[in-house]
Amino acid sequence: MMGFQIECEIQCPWCFESIPAVVDPSQDDQTYIEDCSVCCRPIQIRARCEDEELASIDAERS
Repeated sequence: MMGFQIECEIQCPWCFESIPAVVDPSQDDQTYIEDCSVCCRPIQIRARCEDEELASIDAERS
């Protein structure tokens, strides 16, 4: 499904606030860096999708 995205909540590993993350479920494994919308520090987000569904998501300090 082209253009379909999943939005979910993750916890910032720096400030521990809950922030939104957007994942493209058409890609099985993806890793990207995004700045926290609260504290502006970089977060490495790793997501794994199966059958265009979010299987897992992890946020770590970058």
